[in-house]
Amino acid sequence: MNSIEKLTKKLNDNKHICVGLDTDINKIPKHLLNEVNPVFEFNKAIIENTSDDATCYKINLAFYERDGVAGLENLEKTLELIPEDVFVIGDAKRGDIGNTSDMYAKSIYEHFKFDSITLHPYMGYDSVQPFLEYEDKINFILALTSNKGNADFEKQLLQDGSYLFQKVIKTVNSWNGKKNCGIVFGATNPQELEENVETFEDLFVLLPGVGAQGGSLEDVAKTFSKKDNNKYIVNVSRALLYADNTERFGVVSNEVLKNYNRTVLEILNNK
Repeated sequence: MNSIEKLTKKLNDNKHICVGLDTDINKIPKHLLNEVNPVFEFNKAIIENTSDDATCYKINLAFYERDGVAGLENLEKTLELIPEDVFVIGDAKRGDIGNTSDMYAKSIYEHFKFDSITLHPYMGYDSVQPFLEYEDKINFILALTSNKGNADFEKQLLQDGSYLFQKVIKTVNSWNGKKNCGIVFGATNPQELEENVETFEDLFVLLPGVGAQGGSLEDVAKTFSKKDNNKYIVNVSRALLYADNTERFGVVSNEVLKNYNRTVLEILNNK
């Protein structure tokens, strides 16, 4: 089963919640600090309790790179814990000149063996092309992000009356000849999602912003359900990872995840 097949199967099973493993040692339950490797033990418990119900995992590399070699070792050990049939996104937001991107692609896809990556399109096609050569992977390209600063560039109005993020979506559609492209579209503004969902065409969509950032899972699920589009992934990090700070944190994270899945299923059943 290749990467695209893994994700498609989960989505067809109506599992749309991505667990963001952005593990912060300052936020994990205090009892884990007595362990030799607190971050790894935390990740292990989260994965063991959520892997059956998660669409995928999104690992933000910055949370591991900050600890140097030890952090990269934790990254590799964490990847080994994730079952083979579960899709994994490397949230690295790469995008550089062609030969540098080629090295980044080899790192992400050949060394770490991620199923996917996040990319930014600012430098154009040649900066993402090395990633697109991996036909069985999915490349999520930043369109409209969930942070406040998205207005600085992403929402700049172009001469044709569209916004820059809309130009990105249109361009990524033209890059999707191998059906291995996706976009990142923030879930914090339901009206923007409603207005643009039809432009997503055949792209996979990764939606950050639900939970701690205020985005509504109900709004997201209803919008995609109305369009009979199931190619969406809702990332949840803090609201799921840190839902409990006792020794039951792994079990509680699973309960939160199951509740999210039930919410999506109820909307699908009532459309």
